[in-house]
Amino acid sequence: MPTSEREHHSGRQGGEMPSEVGDHLGVFDRFATHASNFVSRAWFFMMCVLLVVIWAPSVFVLPDVDTWQLIINTATTIITFLLVALLQNTQKRADDAVQQKLNAIAGGLSDMMERLARDHPELRDDRDELRQAVGLEERESAE
Repeated sequence: MPTSEREHHSGRQGGEMPSEVGDHLGVFDRFATHASNFVSRAWFFMMCVLLVVIWAPSVFVLPDVDTWQLIINTATTIITFLLVALLQNTQKRADDAVQQKLNAIAGGLSDMMERLARDHPELRDDRDELRQAVGLEERESAE
């Protein structure tokens, strides 16, 4: 059902309600979520510390300090690059979900203020100010 039909049918203005947002995730999003859960554990951090502790004395085994630095720098750069991409994906989805919830709250409050404004006309200015402050007008016209 298109947004305008949903708004007309429910009598509500503002963004989608969180219950109306689908929970289907693509393969990459599911992988990013699992990776985020994996690397956010304390034991993963301890494994990283252990890896550095094991790597540090290898300076005495490798014949050249440059080789020693190249190995750790390359490995950590690659891992960091990949993890940043994965974690950014999960962070953006979390931010989007919070924003949708805030939009639903602001939309619901705006609707409630509109209904109450029939008996208390001074609420109409407050409602308009709320809608302008959270950008409900621009978001509705952009959909």
